[in-house]
Amino acid sequence: MPDYLWQRLTRHLPKRSHVMVAMADHFEPAVSPEGGRSRVPYDEQERRLERWCEEYPRRFANLRDADGRPFVHTYFYPAEQYDNGLLSQLADHANAGWGEIEVHLHHGAGGVADTPENTRCLLLEFRDLLAHKHSCLSYAGESDEPRYAFVHGNFALANSYQGRACGVDSEMQILAETGCYADMTLPSAPFHPTQIRKVNSLYECGLPLTQRAPHRKGTDLQRGRTPQKFPIMVQGPLLFDYRANGHSWGLGIDNAAVTTALPASLHRWRKWKSAAIGVKGRPEWLFIKLHCHGMYPKDENALLGPLMQQFLGDLLSSAPQRGETLHFVTAREMVNIILAACDGREGNPRDYRDYRFKRGRSPRTDSCSADASAVLRQ
Repeated sequence: MPDYLWQRLTRHLPKRSHVMVAMADHFEPAVSPEGGRSRVPYDEQERRLERWCEEYPRRFANLRDADGRPFVHTYFYPAEQYDNGLLSQLADHANAGWGEIEVHLHHGAGGVADTPENTRCLLLEFRDLLAHKHSCLSYAGESDEPRYAFVHGNFALANSYQGRACGVDSEMQILAETGCYADMTLPSAPFHPTQIRKVNSLYECGLPLTQRAPHRKGTDLQRGRTPQKFPIMVQGPLLFDYRANGHSWGLGIDNAAVTTALPASLHRWRKWKSAAIGVKGRPEWLFIKLHCHGMYPKDENALLGPLMQQFLGDLLSSAPQRGETLHFVTAREMVNIILAACDGREGNPRDYRDYRFKRGRSPRTDSCSADASAVLRQ
């Protein structure tokens, strides 16, 4: 509450702004309505993915931002659910211009804590499959190391879930050493105890990366100071709001999740924007990271159906009245524009979509333990 209230008092929106919008999709074709570790049959996973890849371009092709780009998803695909056929189909969809694929990981479940060694190998194995086999991920400069953005399954980043659903205190250090440039896990409130007190921020971890949950504190990104500690933390909006919830109105917490129960709307958009998430010293560039679960059948209407189509149509048509220039971006593009802001770059943020991390070559492969490789092939 103290940090949140201070932000509400001190952050002010400019009259005109460039707004970068990214959808971090926790994309799990195997997710079961029963929850937990259960998975739906493989033919159902294929059906879900085929429907998404066919319907998404058809329904959203005409909804374009100020740069002529469609609204895209960043598909954070779970490493532990890797399947060559499913991932190949999703990669074709993404590489056709409908998004990008990044790294998602659930581990340490079932009361058995993961180990640093196994986590490192899982990340390297999946990272290299994405980069070398499926032509996903990106590179910085002349380095041969694939780089990636990350979302932790069950929000348990760096063992922040009271020792459950992870088990690896040094996870952030492992992410840094395996090429992760940004984490997009948070926010997790109001439903999860992994929420930290630092909210609505872009920042570098302020504690040693080998510690449990080093993202609990951090240094805000600001113009004129290039970040030195990666992965940087890119948080989505987290706000109090009076809104309709079911059949009643009441004070709730909006964590920027898009669901059928809470679909995207212009009311929510104004709240998300009011969080004024950006790089200090560059208030006219705003960053709104939404999140969803694209493969949850119950949320199809809010993500693939009329609810999202209506929202995007209303958002685009009314942007001039709000003084907004909208840019639909992937997670990678959002981070690139953030880094350009830190470096004091001027002009239109669209020019910095590929500022540091660029899609491209995939010449190198790292090898890991047979156990980790077997898990990814299951």
